[in-house]
Amino acid sequence: MLDINFIEENQKDVEKRLNHRGNDFSKDLKFVVEKNKRRKEILVEVEKLKATKNQLSKEIGFLIRDQKNGEIEQIKNKIVQMDVQIVELDEELKIVVKEMNDVLAGIPNLPDESVVVGADENDNVEVRKSSHPNLSTQAEPHWEIATKLQLVDFELGPKLSGSRFLVYTGLGSKLVRVIADILLTRHTNHGYKEFFLPVIVNAEAMYGTGQLPKFEEDAYKTGDQYLIPTAEVPLTNIHANEIIDGNKLPLNYTSFTQCFRQEAGSAGRDTKGMIRLHQFNKVELVKFAKPEESMNELEKLVIDAEAILKLFDLPYRVIQLCTGDMGFSSLKTYDLEVWFPSQNKYREISSCSNCGDFQARNMMARYKDENNKTQYVHTLNGSGLAIDRLIAAIMENYWDGEKLNLPPVLQPYFNNQKFIK
Repeated sequence: MLDINFIEENQKDVEKRLNHRGNDFSKDLKFVVEKNKRRKEILVEVEKLKATKNQLSKEIGFLIRDQKNGEIEQIKNKIVQMDVQIVELDEELKIVVKEMNDVLAGIPNLPDESVVVGADENDNVEVRKSSHPNLSTQAEPHWEIATKLQLVDFELGPKLSGSRFLVYTGLGSKLVRVIADILLTRHTNHGYKEFFLPVIVNAEAMYGTGQLPKFEEDAYKTGDQYLIPTAEVPLTNIHANEIIDGNKLPLNYTSFTQCFRQEAGSAGRDTKGMIRLHQFNKVELVKFAKPEESMNELEKLVIDAEAILKLFDLPYRVIQLCTGDMGFSSLKTYDLEVWFPSQNKYREISSCSNCGDFQARNMMARYKDENNKTQYVHTLNGSGLAIDRLIAAIMENYWDGEKLNLPPVLQPYFNNQKFIK
């Protein structure tokens, strides 16, 4: 969440920049500022009462020495009344802080000043595009190709689990694990530490990265725990409630997991194929960086995700998201989009974000700087990449109408075979 003291000191500027996201946050900001003022007032009142109480307690010692029992009783009664007041103020403080934090938790991150102001995806800015021409002229949907080659069973998934689930079969199953291995090998060879993580996390972890309370309806819940919507959640929470040695920053982590999302807001969108699933496969990249280095680390993160698209020689572009299209926890985001011939457009395959200290404040993830001062670390995350979408893109771009030509990087895993037919 945002720093309440920063909001209070820069309320008008914060309101202006947040409203660039497309919503009016003025009432929420006014509410949290008022609650914060009351929080500080209560703390002052409590400190005054405690100071007075301590002074009276000292006076009792002198009165006992002078055997002034009547005055002793009066002071003891005052102390009892002060204890009651302190308890009441402490209870009010808990309520005020909870009310303030509940609203703060629903306020998104402040867009960086370098982010283009815009309403939606139509205002995003193309940064660069791969130079090679599109590979396929067939424009056949990936779900038809996958069915012809018996790589995916689109009927068995709904039979077993419901809509937006699928089953990889035969060489399709092999593609998933092969691609996961290629991606992880590339990232670990470039300085990322690999983790194999639980796919169920507690509510604190979901809150830490900003999935709760804002996006609870999109999460799969099991008892008091949640299925992860992305490996970003457990990877980033590795350093929750910790103080990292600043000399070790930046830290680069990666993980392959299955991910789970209800896709609550996507009714009627991408109902066919492998673009928008309830259960999907992804290799995630997470970074922990010093504040002054985090924007540079964001550029490196994009390059690491982009390298995968180059490995598979796929047409793609990099875009910078405008203020109205950025994710809740992000202060700056780049999307990587891969070309889908059947749709005649680019589709997102990775989203790389710098979250600043927004998540770190929730998680209490900090580090010691060169002056031994404790500061909040900056967190970054990105897909490196979304495997199901990558497979779909490979099928559409390498299909020649009769067979699926395999990108050179895949051929060694298939006995140097050049195609699947």
